[in-house]
Amino acid sequence: MARKSTARRGGAPSDSASTASTADTWEGVRARRPRSGAGGRWWVWLGRALLWAFILVVIFNGIWMPLRSGFAQQPDQPSEATDAPDFPRTAAAAFTLRFAEVYLNTQDSEQQRASDLAEFLPEGQAASLATDAATLSAENIQVLKVEVKDANNAIVTLSADINGAPMSLDVPLYASHGGSALVVSGRPALISAPTKAQLPEQAGITGDSQVRRELEPILEGFFESYAETPEHLARYLESGSSINALPTGTVSFAELRKVFVPTTSEQRSADVREVRATVVWRLPSDGEDDSDDTAELVQSYLLTVVKDGSSWYVRAVQGAPNSFGT
Repeated sequence: MARKSTARRGGAPSDSASTASTADTWEGVRARRPRSGAGGRWWVWLGRALLWAFILVVIFNGIWMPLRSGFAQQPDQPSEATDAPDFPRTAAAAFTLRFAEVYLNTQDSEQQRASDLAEFLPEGQAASLATDAATLSAENIQVLKVEVKDANNAIVTLSADINGAPMSLDVPLYASHGGSALVVSGRPALISAPTKAQLPEQAGITGDSQVRRELEPILEGFFESYAETPEHLARYLESGSSINALPTGTVSFAELRKVFVPTTSEQRSADVREVRATVVWRLPSDGEDDSDDTAELVQSYLLTVVKDGSSWYVRAVQGAPNSFGT
C-alpha cells in the first residue's frame, strides 16, 4: 500500500510538469505579435482603396462632364448666334414692293397718293411722305435683300431705275402678330446702286494640250446634242449624271471656238478636270430674212469632265466665271 501511494505521489509531479509545460507553450503562442496583413485586414485596406477610387471618379466626372459638354457645344455656337430671328421675310418683300410702286411714282394727285400711302403707313403719317408736286417715276423695282434686325424690325432694300437712274431704296418695316401685320416704320432712304467692279488680272495657268485634243471632239458632240439632239445626250454623260438639254428650237450648235484645260497641278485629279469651253450658238431666224447671215450668240461654259478608262464623259455643266479673255 505504501508503495502504491508512493508511486501515485511520484506520478503526480510528472503530470504537473507536463501541464505547466503545455500552459507555457500556449502563453507563448498568444503573446506572439501577428504579422502585418495577416488575417482579414488586407481586405479592409483593399475596400478602403476601392471606396476612395470610387469617390475620386465621382468627383472627377462631376467636374469634367459639364466642361466636356461645353466644349462639345462650342462648334454649334456660331450657327446659333447667326440664326436670324423669326421675321416674315417673304411677306415683308411683297409688302414693300407694293409700297414702292406708290411711293416712287407721283403721276397721281397728291391727295390720291396720300390715300394710297396710308395703307402702308402708321395712322396720320401719309402726309410726311408728300413730294410737293415733285416728279418721281420708277421702273424695274425688285427686292435686293431683307436685313432682319430682330423679330419685329427689318430693312428691305429695293433696286429700281428712279427717274431713269439706277438706285436702291431702303425701307424700314415693323412686323407684329407673327408677321400677319406689317407697317412702314420710318421714312425710306435712297441709296446709290452698286458700282461696277474691276476684274482682277488672272494669274497665268498652264494648259494641257494633250487632254484638250482628246476632249474637243467629245465636247462638240456634247454641245450639239445639248442643243439639237437630246436623245443622243446620254452617250456623252458620266454614268449617274443628269443634265437637261436646252429647249428644242432655242439655238443650234455652230462652233466650239475654244477649249482650255488646266494642267493636273491646277486640278483635283488627273481623271477629273474642270474645262472652259467657248461655244458659238446659231439663233433661229424670224423667217422674214432668207439671207445666209444668221445671228450668233457666243457663250462660255465650265464643264466637269471625268475620264473612265480611255474615254471622257461630262459630269456637270454651268456658266464659267471670269471668262473674259479666255
